[in-house]
Amino acid sequence: MNPYPPWLNAGDNAWQLVAATLVGLMSIPGLAILYGGIVQRKWAVNTMLMAFTGFSLVLLVWVLWVFNMGFGSPLKLGPGILSNFVGKPAPILGHATQAQAQIPLLNGTMPLFRFPLSTLAYFQFVFAGITPLLFLGSVVGRINFKAWLIFVPLWSTLAYSVNAFLLWGGGWWAQHGSLDYSGGYVIHLAAGTSGFVAAAVIGPRLARDRARAIPNNLPMAAAGAGILWLGWNGFNGGDPYFAGADASTAVINTNLATAAALLVWVVLDMWFGIDRKPTFLGAVNGMITGLVAITPAAGYINGFGALLTGLIASTLVWLSWNKLSKVKPFSKVDDALGVVHTHGVAGLAGGLLVGLFADPSIIVYLGSGSTANVSYAGLLYGNPKQLLWQAGAALTIIVWDALITFLILKFLSLFMPLRLPNEVLETGDLAVHDEEAYPIDTLVRAEGTRPPSALPRSTTTAAPQTQPTSPNPTSSS
Repeated sequence: MNPYPPWLNAGDNAWQLVAATLVGLMSIPGLAILYGGIVQRKWAVNTMLMAFTGFSLVLLVWVLWVFNMGFGSPLKLGPGILSNFVGKPAPILGHATQAQAQIPLLNGTMPLFRFPLSTLAYFQFVFAGITPLLFLGSVVGRINFKAWLIFVPLWSTLAYSVNAFLLWGGGWWAQHGSLDYSGGYVIHLAAGTSGFVAAAVIGPRLARDRARAIPNNLPMAAAGAGILWLGWNGFNGGDPYFAGADASTAVINTNLATAAALLVWVVLDMWFGIDRKPTFLGAVNGMITGLVAITPAAGYINGFGALLTGLIASTLVWLSWNKLSKVKPFSKVDDALGVVHTHGVAGLAGGLLVGLFADPSIIVYLGSGSTANVSYAGLLYGNPKQLLWQAGAALTIIVWDALITFLILKFLSLFMPLRLPNEVLETGDLAVHDEEAYPIDTLVRAEGTRPPSALPRSTTTAAPQTQPTSPNPTSSS
């Protein structure tokens, strides 16, 4: 007996499954405990539960119809971009998941996959699963939990599937040469755009909560941030689809850009921040910015380009966070964890920098015989059109995702409130879930109620602190 079909390579299959698991860990527990530690104490449970439910909801719709919308055969909707805009919805629940993986529009343009469809489907799911969790950071502390449960599958169906098909499934922008190695546009620019629009439509947190947005557990946030950083080795290292040299290039570039971006943010806080002090939350912002910015470029640029990407993106996002946030419309929208900056601006910057730094000597796939090596060149290597393609794809993602997010939320608002009532916002987790992250150990009466003296403490937040130089960060992926 033989456990391996002739087309399956055990090393490639094992690496894709490991890489997918690393990316999955970025969502649960990574983002759950990062966000859960950054938000006010009264919202920790709500935030973590939305992360776990969002991840679960995406998986269900992914196997039922969304995977084929992002990576299947095109659904011909019309001329031009509409002819290769999204794939045909169909389930992937049968025995065909054991067959050799394929993306129909990419057949002949890349090496044949050496693992089954189930591996490809799960690997791509964890990317789809983390995206709504990223823009959750824009609306924590006030979104109606029931609205969240409906919004996530609708957004995955109507927005994420289009993003993925256009750039990864062989769709219109992929055919025109746009590059997104691992999701700078498909995931992060999309999350920043949709999160900002959602925050604007749903409305702000309580004024007092905005003024005293004090993290409840920084050590827990540090653990989540660390899981994100190292999990990103699977995020970018798995995207060549093979355990080859380009996967290794992507991993080292990811870490180089991230380290540079983190240090740049800390130095900028020390030199130009409000308090001229280094902050842990600022360092996390820099870390996330570097991870996001290198994502669209990781396997297309050399190490020098990776260092420059981290430096440039961190500077731009620091300015965006500290300066642009004071200008309309950014100053009027309550993007709770700054997703529009650390994901939207960082993803856009990283995607455009691909158009500059893509190095034709960095080989993604080796050629054979008369077939040339697969690599890409940016403006600095004699291909100015690459920057134009990058800008066009970014504009498409921004416009489509903003429109779809707005329409979904307006539709849901016809049937339910999008924002929790103020009296619920006063209490948070206890009002929404009857749970709290740090319950007070007091005696409970026979009828199951607490003594009145215990109740006021259960709704308070952490003691006031000095406001950090950099506001609270958002995650990544």
